[in-house]
Amino acid sequence: MAPAMALRLLVVAVVAAVVSCAVAADEGSVVEVWPMPATASKGGQTLHVSRELRMTAEGSKYADGEAILKDAFQRMVTLIELDHVINGSSQGLPLLAGVNVVVHLPGDELNFGVDESYNLSVPATGNPIYAQIEAQTVFGALHALETFSQLCNFDFTSRLIELQSAPWSITDMPRFPYRGLLIDTSRHYLPVPVIKSVIDSMTYSKLNVLHWHIVDEQSFPIEIPSYPKLWNGAYSYSERYTMDDAIDIVQYAERRGVNVLAEIDVPGHALSWGVGYPSLWPSATCKEPLDVSSESTFQVINGILSDFSKVFKFKFVHLGGDEVNTSCWTSTPRVKAWLAQHGMKESDAYRYFVLRAQKIAKSHGYEVINWEETFNNFGDKLDRRTVVHNWLGGGVAEKVVAAGLRCIVSNQDKWYLDHLEVTWDGFYMNEPLRNIKNPAQQKLVLGGEVCMWAEHIDASDIQQTIWPRAAAAAERLWTPFEKLSKEWEIAALSARLARFRCLLNHRGIAAGPVTGYGRSAPAEPSSCIKQ
Repeated sequence: MAPAMALRLLVVAVVAAVVSCAVAADEGSVVEVWPMPATASKGGQTLHVSRELRMTAEGSKYADGEAILKDAFQRMVTLIELDHVINGSSQGLPLLAGVNVVVHLPGDELNFGVDESYNLSVPATGNPIYAQIEAQTVFGALHALETFSQLCNFDFTSRLIELQSAPWSITDMPRFPYRGLLIDTSRHYLPVPVIKSVIDSMTYSKLNVLHWHIVDEQSFPIEIPSYPKLWNGAYSYSERYTMDDAIDIVQYAERRGVNVLAEIDVPGHALSWGVGYPSLWPSATCKEPLDVSSESTFQVINGILSDFSKVFKFKFVHLGGDEVNTSCWTSTPRVKAWLAQHGMKESDAYRYFVLRAQKIAKSHGYEVINWEETFNNFGDKLDRRTVVHNWLGGGVAEKVVAAGLRCIVSNQDKWYLDHLEVTWDGFYMNEPLRNIKNPAQQKLVLGGEVCMWAEHIDASDIQQTIWPRAAAAAERLWTPFEKLSKEWEIAALSARLARFRCLLNHRGIAAGPVTGYGRSAPAEPSSCIKQ
């Protein structure tokens, strides 16, 4: 047997043993909610949930004119039923008749930093018994409904939905305002239903930003009305997104409390742009980065961002800026002459391109996110509202916030989902505020993001590559630091995550086992909660 395979089997066996022991030790003693709420208390009463569970809004100031809350409640009911036939009788147990939802603010615009807090209480007695949700915004109420759904399960004896351990009292709010997941539709096309399934799965662990890395050097799959030949760079005629598709995805996400962050990566990672417009290449034989010497390059960027501003309403846009090999600029005589005319070296031209693209984005009302190379190379020249996206490794976030800039953490050694060798506990223990002690600087860390780069995934395996490891990061980003599990509590934590992974499976999300590496298969026949 190869050493790597032997090591893999050893890891699977050890983690499976830990999960099995933890399940036995913690049966009934933990709060079965993921991510862990800020505070939670429970009792010992079991309630049956009415087959006609209803939602009321007594005392609420939110009119729900767009039916965001109504639709979310119906989705929640569908989730807790899990397609079981609900046809039993309550057999004398107390019956939960409904959920009263009180939202204090009337608006439903999904602004960055919107209040996502909520209180959830489920009494053990009453006539009738109603759970109570209280939130400042409808988006906090959505999180409360998700938490409520995780308190419920199908009772195979009564053939009803039951809610155990009432009375419940939960107070909850996110630790970070930015809790993201990146998908990549350039390396492999993802059909719209798959993207929507990913969005649904994000809400189960309270992630709130879908970072859509739409285009890259391999393909340009999205329609740009201002420059209609750009999507000639798609892999095929059918592997494309219309602007209406993009609007549909954005609206689908927003109704679930998820913002969509659009990315165009410039000036590198843009070879596919020139399929439709070859003039964007420095030359026919040297095709990226984009031609810094041509005004048409920046006109195209302006057109893309103008079209984006009508669809992607999130306050941020991602402009990439990473892995820029500028050799094409000096090896192409025309571009080299332009550099000399403007007194620029390659590094100067790289800075010029990034800063000019930032100004274009600002003109369309966006604040800009750039990958960390822009900070590493010319951080003092970046627009002071730039958000630096860390990915190369640890230690960058502390430098960024010390310079007074905002940061998103995605260090590849811990939060890149395509790194299959990184196990779930590595995702969980990755702390965005490591070595950042100053409270003012801590506030500059907006949060973090797990990245599902798509060189080796497509619609067939994306979900089992994302989950359950992304859920481990989601708890790190949601739960108060003092409530997070510590390294010596890994056994109980693995049992909780295994149960959440099983919940995802029950909900139709193909989450892989907790044991072993990313996207691993079950090692042997066993219960879901022991894998």
